[in-house]
Amino acid sequence: MATKASPKTATKTAEKGVTKMEGAGLPQTNAAVNVQPLLNQQLKAPEPIQRFGTVSQRLPVVLTDEVRLDSVNMLNQLLADTMVLRDLYKKSHWQVMGPTFYQLHLLFDAHYEKQSELVDTIAERIQMLGGVTVALAFDVAEMTSIPRAPRDREEVPVMISRLLQAHQIILKQCHDIAKRAADTGDDGTNDLAVSDVMRENEQEVWFVSEHLVDAPLLRAQ
Repeated sequence: MATKASPKTATKTAEKGVTKMEGAGLPQTNAAVNVQPLLNQQLKAPEPIQRFGTVSQRLPVVLTDEVRLDSVNMLNQLLADTMVLRDLYKKSHWQVMGPTFYQLHLLFDAHYEKQSELVDTIAERIQMLGGVTVALAFDVAEMTSIPRAPRDREEVPVMISRLLQAHQIILKQCHDIAKRAADTGDDGTNDLAVSDVMRENEQEVWFVSEHLVDAPLLRAQ
């Protein structure tokens, strides 16, 4: 007479390569996998994979280490300033007020989105050249050459003037980067500085500057 298995006992039977559980219906587990995350590894972190301010990964882009490092340093400064301009647009978007609120609220946010795209474009170029991108707000605050705006809410003309000052700083960098990159043969960086960053910033300068023109609203003069 066959002995009946205890309901608390689980047995495994394999049929056609599939393991089934019988008896108590206990769940299967894979002993080779530990589902507990390995937390707090930053407390005993090894040496960094790559130091900031260096170039390591040598992709076949036909540029010397010296040229790549020179471009990476220039682009990281441009990246830091572009991140500040991006955030300055978002600050202005939130805090703008007055008769032109609706138009400027939308315009500032549109420019914020464009500057966000430029941030990603510049950062990817740095990585392509084998560099390390500046990324965190703490580091950006230390690096940027754009004067810090106050936390306070300011009048619209002051907001716009701050934005235009930041644009001027970035455009000056674009001209310098383009010339230097052309001299060293880094055509990709030259193209980015001119075709992407410079042209977008020039257009935004135009759109924003027109809001400072003292033109009559109701009666022609």
